[in-house]
Amino acid sequence: MMIGGYPIWVVLLIGMGVFCASFVDAIGGGGGIISVPVYLLAGLPTHFALGTNKLSSCIGTAASAFRYVRNGYVHWRLAVPSVLLALVGAHFGTKLQLMLDERYLKYMLLLVLPVVAVILLRQKKLPEEQGLIHPWAQRGIVWGASLLVGAYDGFYGPGTGTFLLLTFCVLGKMDVRTASGNVKLVNLASNVGALATSLMAGKVLVPVGLIAAAFSIAGHYIGAGLTIRNGSKIVRPVILVVLVLLAIKVIAELI
Repeated sequence: MMIGGYPIWVVLLIGMGVFCASFVDAIGGGGGIISVPVYLLAGLPTHFALGTNKLSSCIGTAASAFRYVRNGYVHWRLAVPSVLLALVGAHFGTKLQLMLDERYLKYMLLLVLPVVAVILLRQKKLPEEQGLIHPWAQRGIVWGASLLVGAYDGFYGPGTGTFLLLTFCVLGKMDVRTASGNVKLVNLASNVGALATSLMAGKVLVPVGLIAAAFSIAGHYIGAGLTIRNGSKIVRPVILVVLVLLAIKVIAELI
């Protein structure tokens, strides 16, 4: 039996990989570091791998975002402007990508990632409660990060959710659960924008993407539930794993 031109066993293997990626993404961001290679290893051409990944990721992210919203872990006054600013940033980041070589950003990441890891390691745990910070200072940090990291997402992308989550928690003093909920809404908005572009370009294998989306929903739903129950205990180690995977990805691409 073939689905979208691929044997069903290949599609099911993609689904299993997407489940793992979505589970990680719901907790600490960075799921694309796992899911995109899964599509590529299954034999999808690069543009179809990216487009189909956006379909499954978009639907799965919606599931985890819904769970955070349902449990009250979204700061709406911060979230709505964050979504809009991330979309603006992604637009200009994509434009910048057309003018500059990605290698420059990858070299910068090799300098930034160890710093981010050290900051995370010095945090014995991410905040379980809202910290003390002036509301306008928090808005400036959260909205500014959404714009800048949104631009990074448009320019390169991997680890976007991780960088946002760390910034919201460490600098913006948000509790880890609410920060995760807000990040998921920002991720969902950017995924919808990218998916619309890929669909219009005809670069999405819809049958494969919809089956993978079922696995993505499961991974995101379970991962979001673990974050809501365990908070920093599970988020912190997962973020460290994502940072290591991102460093390996960047180094491999530069070699």
